[in-house]
Amino acid sequence: MTWIAWGFAAPFMILFVVFMAGPILASFAMSFTDLTTRDLRSPFNVNFVGVENYINLFNDPRFIKALTNTAVFVIAGVPLTIVLALLVALALNNGINKFRTAFRVGYYAPVVTSIVAIAIVWKFILQPDGLLNGFLAIFGISGPNWLENTTFALPSLIAMAIWRNIGTLMVIFLAGLQGVSQEQLEAAMMDGAGPVKRFLNVVIPAMRPTLLFAAVITGIGFLQFFEEPFVMTRGGPLDATLSTAMYTFNQFGFGNYSYASAASYVLFLGIVILSLVQFRFLRQKD
Repeated sequence: MTWIAWGFAAPFMILFVVFMAGPILASFAMSFTDLTTRDLRSPFNVNFVGVENYINLFNDPRFIKALTNTAVFVIAGVPLTIVLALLVALALNNGINKFRTAFRVGYYAPVVTSIVAIAIVWKFILQPDGLLNGFLAIFGISGPNWLENTTFALPSLIAMAIWRNIGTLMVIFLAGLQGVSQEQLEAAMMDGAGPVKRFLNVVIPAMRPTLLFAAVITGIGFLQFFEEPFVMTRGGPLDATLSTAMYTFNQFGFGNYSYASAASYVLFLGIVILSLVQFRFLRQKD
């Protein structure tokens, strides 16, 4: 029976090893070599360089800038996305009765829309003569060139990412809210707990697994942000929106394959660390 089970699993295992596990291990090994474009025709000229690529990465000011931008993107974007999505989910679950389905569809629409299409639309909105500055002009405010300003470029991308991801977390939180014990809420109400205390002491503890799942998937997505700067700013101005993923992509484009592999594993390590921190603070205590 064991051989029969392995026979059924063999097609998946073969595809996984050839197209997933193999390339992953090969890219990790590559990060310890000096493989570049010129070595593709003579792969035996590739040399083992140890951790030199990783050392060079952390001595590269552009890579440090990309790491900083990514950290700001995650630290600012993930909590705001979670909080706003939770507020929307609470409103749809309790406060909004009419047109509830229409609101759900409206908030979720950006999720199923191509990120490239969304980025292009937002790029037009944030232009000097775009919709946002036109709205501000009504109140006598002269808006900046959002995407060409080193101060406002990254916050603009964060705002777009938050707007786009609220819909995903809203659906997750709506499902989590359905699992909150109504008996506990009623008991807390009878004990004199107001809406805020019921939310903090009953709803939030009951939704810890949901909050953890939402934080992990949102954090991983924000750490890998790439399409937004690639379409809207090309990493500018002055690398103000250069992300770690985009830096890695550029290095592959330059033919620095080993260097790019090292950068990708630094990003992978960041994902692991962030996930561990989120599990540490949001997992259930019991």
